[in-house]
Amino acid sequence: MITIKELSDVNLFTTGHTACPGCGVAMSIRNSIRVLGKDTAVYVPASCAVVFGSTFPLGAWRVPFFHTAFENTGACLTGMQAAFEKKGKKVTVVGFAGDGGTYDIGLQSMSGAAERNEDIIYICLDNEAYMNTGIQRSGGTPFGAWTTTTPVGSKIQGNQRFKKNLGDIVVAHEIPYYATLSIGHPLDFIRKVEKAKNMKGFRFLHMFTPCIPGWKMDPAKTVEVTKRAVESGMWTLYEVENGEKKVTYKPGKMKSVKDYLNMQGRFRHMSIEDINKLQMWACKKWNLHYREKGAPDICEVTPPDEHHAITEEHREMHGP
Repeated sequence: MITIKELSDVNLFTTGHTACPGCGVAMSIRNSIRVLGKDTAVYVPASCAVVFGSTFPLGAWRVPFFHTAFENTGACLTGMQAAFEKKGKKVTVVGFAGDGGTYDIGLQSMSGAAERNEDIIYICLDNEAYMNTGIQRSGGTPFGAWTTTTPVGSKIQGNQRFKKNLGDIVVAHEIPYYATLSIGHPLDFIRKVEKAKNMKGFRFLHMFTPCIPGWKMDPAKTVEVTKRAVESGMWTLYEVENGEKKVTYKPGKMKSVKDYLNMQGRFRHMSIEDINKLQMWACKKWNLHYREKGAPDICEVTPPDEHHAITEEHREMHGP
């Protein structure tokens, strides 16, 4: 396995691009492409990465780079791989799509490529909203978060839906490899990118990538925020290889989601009741992933009278 010291000093995604200071997307792209190497061809749909990585007349990519429409990542990667195969060239074909272009707009294209088990690497850069187009809510936006389409009003404050379970959707396609990654855990990050590079078939890497303006956070705290997300259960690090799930990093002790929320302005409006709702979600997620209950002093919170998404009609149909 490659180590940090063994990573190439040649930056195939160069400095001088126009990403925000502390951008989690830029950090993830730069370190991914260092592992993938020069024999790589990249596709990026409409996203921040297109804007800051190819600001006319300059470009930050030192590998072949292709861009078309928002929803086409799975289809375009399929075509690129077929073309290289026809020409007899061994090239790693990889796509870097945002959560909007994966959870929502590009879900059908990604699903088709996964179902066909195309020999490509699909990377979802998850910054939990449509950041490039003005910080609108996506299927990856967490409960309670402010966005421009889930504003903080007098009656409804922030996003009232929980983050879509994209991992289970992707894994349900029975692909060779799915993994979650965080730039706050570099050894785990490098190992998973390298593993995906050396496998065949459809590989999906799901990267947690903080957005400075969208999350209203200190640009110097990007790595710290990613670590706190894992420690609180808001993000979990695991992989599923040929149907076998493995936890690749487990925090020593679960920390409160409140500590994570306090580092970001997008959550500053949340009431105690809403924080408890999100804490219960994180505790349930912790239990499912680690097969153990979260810290008793954190997870023993008083449940709200009514879950925001559960109605009496729903209970009659599906149970509590």
